[in-house]
Amino acid sequence: MNDPSADLFLRPGAGRRLGAGHLWVYSNEVDTQRSPLGRFSAGDPVLVRHADGRALGSAYMEPQNLICARLYAPDRTQALDVPWLLPLLKQALLSREALLPGSCYRLIYGDSDGIPGLVVDRFGDYLVLQFHTAGIERYEAVIVTALVELLQPRGILLRADSRSRREQGLDDRIAVVHGEVPAEVPLRENGVAFLAPVFEGQKTGWFFDHRMARARLGDYAAGKRVLDVYSYIGGWGVQAAAFGAREVCCVDSSARALEGVAANARANGLQDRVSVLQAPAAEALKELHRQGKSFDLVILDPPAFIQRRKDAKKGLKAYQRINELALNVLEPGGVLVSASCSMHLARADLLLLLQGAARRSGCELRVLEQGGQGPDHPVHPMIPETEYLKSVFARKLNPVAI
Repeated sequence: MNDPSADLFLRPGAGRRLGAGHLWVYSNEVDTQRSPLGRFSAGDPVLVRHADGRALGSAYMEPQNLICARLYAPDRTQALDVPWLLPLLKQALLSREALLPGSCYRLIYGDSDGIPGLVVDRFGDYLVLQFHTAGIERYEAVIVTALVELLQPRGILLRADSRSRREQGLDDRIAVVHGEVPAEVPLRENGVAFLAPVFEGQKTGWFFDHRMARARLGDYAAGKRVLDVYSYIGGWGVQAAAFGAREVCCVDSSARALEGVAANARANGLQDRVSVLQAPAAEALKELHRQGKSFDLVILDPPAFIQRRKDAKKGLKAYQRINELALNVLEPGGVLVSASCSMHLARADLLLLLQGAARRSGCELRVLEQGGQGPDHPVHPMIPETEYLKSVFARKLNPVAI
């Protein structure tokens, strides 16, 4: 049954944040005498209430987690069904179509699109879903039905194999849940063609979030020697070549990813300007420096070095160290593009660690511009966790040039 059929009462004063527009209920906010969490299962629909009984809205339960419930219909009683879901999907679709060319983008970005726990990436006629919570996974049939009704895709792939799921004790699951999906699906970003390995690639097979920053390479790459570190399948590097780079070297520790770089370079007729180097990032940068190699533009887009708040100190050191190594192979006057997808790394802290990296490498940096996630990753004003992506374009200067 999808109708909110049980009440979840909050402690006195605990409803203020939700009343202001937040969507998460924490377990320590629940009046467990009136609403014992042990009586709920993941996905159970509930009506969240203030301590005095006033309704805050409909939510689904995650009773074993710190975030024990997620509002999906604030201020009303609502079943989590197709009639509820379709208007939200249409609203998200119109937003993407208004701002982004083509049909390749993140269609649903969880809380920011009013559907907590769900991510949907669109690759034209194909969709890739991610369920980040056990609660939303319970509504798989509803979600698939609504997506098929709205978009009539040729295929829908479920990628339920994220780290966050494993931390919750959930099993990995990769399955075609509608139609047929090929091993690689085509996409275009900033006018450049790619094939995304949706079954075996990272996350959904592609990272749409840096679209706007990668478009900015058009003003930096022409005629330059470019190093793309943590390249994955060439999102940055192949686009740099397409925008006129003289030569591009893509570095990744995965041979499979670098096969994707080569294939995507060929697909755009850029194979003569794009080379690959298989090695861990730090080792590659040290070896290139030892060989006396240097580049005019170095791009660093690493995985999240800070997965949890408790990892912050170690992660900050890792970010500073890899940026220092990158600066060692960057020509004076060259540009460093340094990115972070760590939600727990503030933009101000990224700038500070870049300054520390510059000092340690004997140079100075001046920030030229900064970027963030694109409009298909909208930020919820009440949920700062929905803003996670950062990029900094900075020019390397020798101290004498200051």
